[in-house]
Amino acid sequence: MQSANDDLAPHTIRRHSTKLVALAACCLTLFAGASAFGQVLRGQAAMGDWRDDKPGLRRLITARDLPAVAKPTTGKAQVVPMPADARPQVPDGFTAELVTTDTHKPRVIRAAPNGDLFVSDSMFGSVRVLRVPAGTSKPAKDVTFASGLQQPYGIAFYPPGPNPRWVYVANSDGVVRFAYKKGDLTATGKAQRVVDGIPWVHHYGRDIAFSPDGKRLYLSVGSGSNIALDMFPEPHLTMHPEPSAVDGLEAWAKLKPLGAAWDTEELRADVLSFDPDGKNMKIVATGLRNCQGMTIQPATGQLWCAVNERDDLGDNTPFEYATHVVEGAFYGWPWYYLGANQDPRHAGQRADLKDKVTVPDVFMQAHTAPLQMTFYMGDHFPAGYKGSAFVTMHGSWNRDRRVGYKVVRLLFDASGKPTGEYEDFMTGFVVSATQVWGRPVGVAVANDGSLFVTEDGNGTIWRISRR
Repeated sequence: MQSANDDLAPHTIRRHSTKLVALAACCLTLFAGASAFGQVLRGQAAMGDWRDDKPGLRRLITARDLPAVAKPTTGKAQVVPMPADARPQVPDGFTAELVTTDTHKPRVIRAAPNGDLFVSDSMFGSVRVLRVPAGTSKPAKDVTFASGLQQPYGIAFYPPGPNPRWVYVANSDGVVRFAYKKGDLTATGKAQRVVDGIPWVHHYGRDIAFSPDGKRLYLSVGSGSNIALDMFPEPHLTMHPEPSAVDGLEAWAKLKPLGAAWDTEELRADVLSFDPDGKNMKIVATGLRNCQGMTIQPATGQLWCAVNERDDLGDNTPFEYATHVVEGAFYGWPWYYLGANQDPRHAGQRADLKDKVTVPDVFMQAHTAPLQMTFYMGDHFPAGYKGSAFVTMHGSWNRDRRVGYKVVRLLFDASGKPTGEYEDFMTGFVVSATQVWGRPVGVAVANDGSLFVTEDGNGTIWRISRR
């Protein structure tokens, strides 16, 4: 039988063969590159340590992958000075530039509508403003906006839109606001108290965000302990002398939102909401042990939280998570986690809640300590980045081997639904198995589409842009 090439001259056959070999080599190269960039670690393979981290590496962790409770371990990292040749690692085609080292302990960073970058410094009680010209990494201005604050963390501008009149700052004990007009570098008046009476001990980071219509102010309040072992077994009237107080768990459960805690944990491990003037408080969701990062997803208008889960259940249990916040939902703390998984330290308690725990959207490796979260809607990064979310990972003491200490990207489909995968974006802060130089905290998208990241290990700020 005659082949299709039988009527071709020998030199034509050689020419076609050469093209096929070249094409095959090209495809192999592309496949290898795609494989390296899009490699997905699943299940047990996704629970490694810092040595696995590299930009482009993806992880997919599901509820089925949750390991059993194990013996607690510790592995607190020593923060060392930033090595002279240290540079964060970012994907090919991107570059990371040092913006400043002249900060104390930079935490949350948020971009004002005019492009100024507001940075909270919780340990030194201040908020700073960096004015970085578009397309550059060097601040033209770096000044203190306000000082004398109580462990400031979250920052929000009100009303949402191009011309806010107020800058809201979440202190550990409540929320204050400063009068503001576009371009202000320093506060022109005293702080006005908006929300008061928030318990401030233990987890102190309070994040804030406004609903897209500006009608509600969201405030995250972390738990007052790891697992509420100091909370009385039931709420009692003597603890709650106010007229609305109830005596006993059954009465409490009828009156309060699903899963609401009491005693030292009342109004904690919650997302609360208020009118912009601080009135009409509501509990939006409960059982979120420590929602350190809140943001609004532009595609859906939904509120999202990045949550630090509990400690002392083993290196890989339970997973950290990010989730859209369902109003009226209970996310498990302190009795359950990630669904109907009972914490053994509360065995036999709150069986009434077992089948009422809302399972979060995206699981992340245990003890990575996710903090700030922001959605990317800029045009500076490749098109595939639009609609995804960046999350900083601070790292934790409650694990034998180093994990976290990086910035990751959560992936979403075209409709805005999370795929469950997350991808390493910015790594390289770990020096060795026992030492780190950087602990990422804040992440913000600048008006030019670049990304700014704060870390409080050495107090540096970085700008990530395309080359």
